[in-house]
Amino acid sequence: MIGEVLPAAVAAEAAYDDGREPGEELFPQEKALVANAVPKRQREFTTVRFLARRAMRRLGQRPVPLLPNRRGAPQWPEGIVGSMTHCDGYRAAVVARSEGTVALGIDAEPDAPLPEGVLDVVTLPAERTRIASLTERHPGVSYDRLIFSAKESVFKVWYPLTGRELDFSEAEIDIDPVERTFQARLLVPGPFVNGRHIGEFQGRWIADRGLVATAIHVASESSSVFH
Repeated sequence: MIGEVLPAAVAAEAAYDDGREPGEELFPQEKALVANAVPKRQREFTTVRFLARRAMRRLGQRPVPLLPNRRGAPQWPEGIVGSMTHCDGYRAAVVARSEGTVALGIDAEPDAPLPEGVLDVVTLPAERTRIASLTERHPGVSYDRLIFSAKESVFKVWYPLTGRELDFSEAEIDIDPVERTFQARLLVPGPFVNGRHIGEFQGRWIADRGLVATAIHVASESSSVFH
């Protein structure tokens, strides 16, 4: 699913269930991180790292521990960039070589309305207007959840490039329901990558099997476009 919205240079692996015992094939440092976690968290953690290492092997990268940084994002080995996501019924990991990719961000969510009270927290007034219009003109997708997912993908490319937090109100999402793409306009000064200023991110999305997923790929030779 997630591989359908990413370029061929990105190795993607996904699963619709865990199918692995908690802690199976984890490195000792990783096991220690989730030793006291509930079983559900242990299974998610185990599966998504198994998928990440399987994707890394496709790039010729040997298995290494994938430990979270202070923000919880995985720390990738030198020469590799990647992203992980998990939600009920789906786990995925994507990786690429850093010479062609400077940032990756993926997110998957259930294709269902956001819980009550969340919409106003994670969206801007203009986005709520777009959600209403999209729902009327192109029904069948939970656009509120899709925008939330897109913002999660934005953060996953933003943070490695800046080392700073990004609030939900600091990126504005515009969804194209026909091309299944989205534009994320940054409302704060964006990062510089290879001498270019990034003011927006372009991404793609997919809805399938009761899920919505979003992906952003920032190529080395471009400031903000999807390839």
